[in-house]
Amino acid sequence: MHEVRGSNPLMPIEIKRVKLSFRHKTWRTRHILWRGVECYIHIVEVEGSSPSAPTIKWSPLGLKVWDFAEGIKDEEQKLLAIDLKSQIHYLVQLQTLDSEIYALKSEKDAKPGEVKALELAFEEKKQRLAALEKQLLDLQKQRKERELELSVKEEAAKKLQGQLYSLKTNKEYQVMLLQIQDAKADGSLIEDKILELFDQADKAKAETEREKQRLKEEEGLFSEQKKKIEERVKAIDDRLAQLDAQRMQAAPSIDQKIYAQYERILQSRDGLAIVSAKNNSCHGCNMLVPPQVTNLIQMYERLITCEVCNRILYIDE
Repeated sequence: MHEVRGSNPLMPIEIKRVKLSFRHKTWRTRHILWRGVECYIHIVEVEGSSPSAPTIKWSPLGLKVWDFAEGIKDEEQKLLAIDLKSQIHYLVQLQTLDSEIYALKSEKDAKPGEVKALELAFEEKKQRLAALEKQLLDLQKQRKERELELSVKEEAAKKLQGQLYSLKTNKEYQVMLLQIQDAKADGSLIEDKILELFDQADKAKAETEREKQRLKEEEGLFSEQKKKIEERVKAIDDRLAQLDAQRMQAAPSIDQKIYAQYERILQSRDGLAIVSAKNNSCHGCNMLVPPQVTNLIQMYERLITCEVCNRILYIDE
């Protein structure tokens, strides 16, 4: 039993010791819950005691005397300030993890686009090779058509030549002779065209062979780059798994309401929810933070957000 000044001496005071460990810190008339610290406290509720008399309380540091009527408000503010300061510290640590998480996820989201770009570039090179091969086939086809046409002209000239000596009149002979000359002239033009097609086909074939070699090299480079992207995606996934595990360990240290506010801002502000207000400037949107707002931040009575970007502000200390 303990006696408390201001209580009725005829009614002894019962002090109960309770061992508590809580995530949140609150102050009530009856008890103190100290965040993250196991401490012995006692319930102070004594019949006949004076509300204005000092009250004995247990704290982690030992026995202390508090003026219930006058000192409790100041001590509450002090405890709240210490608690909010630690909460902001935990938020900054969480933001460090989330910033890396968001950066890695953004990088990972861009990887399919990189692979698609590589595939499109490689497909264009394949189409160029296909176009060269088609050009070569067209030239070879034209040459065969010309060779067939030349064969027809030569056969016609031979036939006319065979009929030349069976003609009875000179006029008929001269007309036939002119037809033979025309057929030979046409054949000569066709031969020139065939030679030209041969030359074009040779050049197209050489270009096709060079393009095949280039495409083979490009295919190897494409496969190598694609493999690097796949390896990077795997490395990102491994790192994200580590960060998620660290995040799960860090998140429970934060008050649920504060954590919910942080998450809302995180989702709406591209993965950046809490920023420094160093040198009177919000490091999230670079807008001015007035001195009076800086003072409010340093008081640690409540979370202060930027009026422009709505991110939580803190001061590096």
